[in-house]
Amino acid sequence: MFVDTHLHISDNEGISPDFYIKHALDNNVQLLIASFCEKEDILLSTKFVEKYECLYASIGYHPEVANNIVEKDYELLESLIRNHPKIVAIGEIGLDYYWNKDNKEKQRQVFRKQLEIAERLDIPVVIHSRDSIGETYEILSEYHVHGVIHCFSGSLEMAKKFIDLGFLLGIGGVITFKNSKLYQVVEKIPLESIVLETDSPYLSPEPKRGRVNESSNIPLIAAKIASIQNVSLKKVAEVTTENAITLFDLRNRM
Repeated sequence: MFVDTHLHISDNEGISPDFYIKHALDNNVQLLIASFCEKEDILLSTKFVEKYECLYASIGYHPEVANNIVEKDYELLESLIRNHPKIVAIGEIGLDYYWNKDNKEKQRQVFRKQLEIAERLDIPVVIHSRDSIGETYEILSEYHVHGVIHCFSGSLEMAKKFIDLGFLLGIGGVITFKNSKLYQVVEKIPLESIVLETDSPYLSPEPKRGRVNESSNIPLIAAKIASIQNVSLKKVAEVTTENAITLFDLRNRM
């Protein structure tokens, strides 16, 4: 059994949600955590998790929408988390200085407000960090939070720092890319610090690169990790599944 800890699902992603879920289950991806990170998506999150037994949600305001976030949006976020057992994390949240360098202070403010909610509710966070990994680490170190560094692409040194802070690393299709150096990190960190993710519909793994990504591709990512760490695919499945179930407290939410 596998878990996809980070995907995006909607009625507009180019693939029927019903087919998407069935295809995942047919490929032994038995639990899925979808990220809803814009205002409109967050309001739809409960619809999806109530329809599909295997689907859970992470909700939060992505740094790309930081300029549009006001106080009542934080109240909505906290209310949904408190009242819906299948919302298991806040995310993806963080800093993105690749697309927008003009609103850094607003991004920091939105990031911190959501970390405060996570700390108060003792719920994991799913972290987005692009061109901002050092500052992301410094801010996270100020809070008593835990979670996943989504789509980790940093150095081994940064990987160890995040792990020491209590975070797991989200490893997805990038690990299979021919030009990726991520294997240099994955081969040196314990399997107990890894969760699997697709970031579907983006970042399809080889040999499906260039196509719409799906949770059904998780076994391809797991197989690459197994090869890098010289362990069995079964072990990767067992350990990463246990990591995800424990982190997101899924046993108590099923």
